Amino acid sequence: MNSGKSHLTHEQFIATAIEAIDTEKTALALLTEQIDDRFAQACDIILACQGRLVVTGMGKSGLIGRKIAATFASTGTPAFFMHPGEAGHGDLGMLVRGDVLLAISNSGESDEIKTLLPVVKRLGIPLISISRDKRGMLPRAADVVLTLGQSQEACPLNLAPTSSTTATLALGDALAVALVHARNFTSEDFALSHPAGALGRQLLTRVEDLMHTSSENLPLVNQQAVLNEALFTMTNGRLGMTVVVDDKDKVVGVFTDGDLRRVLEKGIDLATPMREIMTTNPRHVSKTMRASDALSVMNENAISQLLVMDEQGHLDAIITVHDLLQAGVK
Repeated sequence: MNSGKSHLTHEQFIATAIEAIDTEKTALALLTEQIDDRFAQACDIILACQGRLVVTGMGKSGLIGRKIAATFASTGTPAFFMHPGEAGHGDLGMLVRGDVLLAISNSGESDEIKTLLPVVKRLGIPLISISRDKRGMLPRAADVVLTLGQSQEACPLNLAPTSSTTATLALGDALAVALVHARNFTSEDFALSHPAGALGRQLLTRVEDLMHTSSENLPLVNQQAVLNEALFTMTNGRLGMTVVVDDKDKVVGVFTDGDLRRVLEKGIDLATPMREIMTTNPRHVSKTMRASDALSVMNENAISQLLVMDEQGHLDAIITVHDLLQAGVK
């Protein structure tokens, strides 16, 4: 092996990359020819599973298997990866009646998987195999045999798993996607398994998780109050606004920093009642609305605060654009 300077030019590097990708594209095209009723049978078995989908595979197949298991787990199918070598030394206890085993071996002859098959059969666990073709001990033992086709590896020696692992990954993704459709899996469902990510924050965070409630001394004034009183309320509330209510505590308007600038420019007296200078019909949302939708309302109306009101028109809380952005809502 030559570890010195490469004899390839930049153009040759690019050419080899394109050739490798084209080889893998050919493998994927060959895979599509293998998708038939066996694929549908595998979907039926996984969909009917009362336990977990357990994925196993050795070497590069195992690395791909880990990703397939992770994709299933995040899209509504409980799944995990079981290392076949460790399974033969105790981890096979992870596999119980009611589970489904998805075993991956390009050759269909993995020794580590072979040792597991008698136990799998004894437990009556459905076995789905993924291999190059139907030959080998694994496909012969499987209830459903999924095949990749006789593709050539992108490796110039036709040895390192490249095209075959790409095809395996694509087949695993295809299974997971088919089950997403079958389960009517939604973006909200997806977010439940991704609460720490941006999507999780966007879909799971509600207005009620971030709003300022009545326990925080919300800035409220009666519509009969004068501007001077409202200014003290706004200052103490520190939300850049005050909410104006009637004698039954129903919201009738708001008065914001922007409103204050406008009335001062007009020279309006500080003894002016709020009912004469407030903004009526203020924008409001419910506390169960998605926080991301509340942010959209603010952006569309060029405002930085929203009232959170109940069905009777009483103030529940206030939420600000700062609250949303600080929580990472976009």
